[in-house]
Amino acid sequence: MKTFAQKVKSELCEPRVERKCCAVAEAYGVLLYCRCFSPREIRISTASLEFAQRLPHLFKKAFGVGFDVLPDEAGAKKSFGITQPEKIKTIYDTFGNDMNNPSLHINFGVIEEQCCKASFVRGAFLAGGSVTDPEKRYHLELATTHYSVSREAEAVLLELGFSPKSAERKGNHLLYFKKSEGIEDLLTTIGAPISAMDVMSAKIEKDMKNSINRKVNCDSANADKVVAAAAEQMEAIRRIDKLYGLDSLPDKLQEAALLRFANPEASLSDLALLSYPPVSKSCLSHRLKKLIDYKPEGGE
Repeated sequence: MKTFAQKVKSELCEPRVERKCCAVAEAYGVLLYCRCFSPREIRISTASLEFAQRLPHLFKKAFGVGFDVLPDEAGAKKSFGITQPEKIKTIYDTFGNDMNNPSLHINFGVIEEQCCKASFVRGAFLAGGSVTDPEKRYHLELATTHYSVSREAEAVLLELGFSPKSAERKGNHLLYFKKSEGIEDLLTTIGAPISAMDVMSAKIEKDMKNSINRKVNCDSANADKVVAAAAEQMEAIRRIDKLYGLDSLPDKLQEAALLRFANPEASLSDLALLSYPPVSKSCLSHRLKKLIDYKPEGGE
């Protein structure tokens, strides 16, 4: 069974790349977030079958080159490689990178259009991204070993209207989102609207469950208060009956005492309606409170 992250990557790989500029931008994101992108070797590994199927077409469209190393069909992890120097030079030249200066940076001139920026982030996510099942928690991240790439990718996301947080973990530089709305919007922007709806649905379901739990807890707390108050009133009524007799009570207090004694589990609202003539809830509450502190005139 696929994880949520695998489903997202499958959805991102469904549309074929038609525009060359977007193919170049997506491949750029893949290369900067893949396992190895150097003047000597390019190596991309993935557990996503759909991404593995997409890569050859993507690189052919973007650079006109194929992979020198193709994955073993039986393996769970698919690994692609390019080692021929002329192919690597073609790729480096596409991005204006100097093979003699292998420090990686984003050439923003390659991803000037909004569609190309979104394609770049899609490639980065396919190669180095992950997202948690929204039914458990909200977390989407992009991870690369290159500090400069992560900082510059943050600038790309800011230009797209997103504000990721950054962190370091085990030698990786992370950009991440922990709010459902940010994850929904990012997935929609990079081409996974169905997955974005799954995040939204999970949030609605969680909010509904939390709302029901709050109501149940509130009702339970109110019920506990009603039971405690009624117990205190019943104890007061028994004390009055034992020490003074209920006949010592003024008529209205006596009526309230008898009403409570006959309906020990009823709420104040119900007791107020049972009164004859009916009285307000606050009026009945006031009378029952008087019973708790009651002493007859001249009594000790």
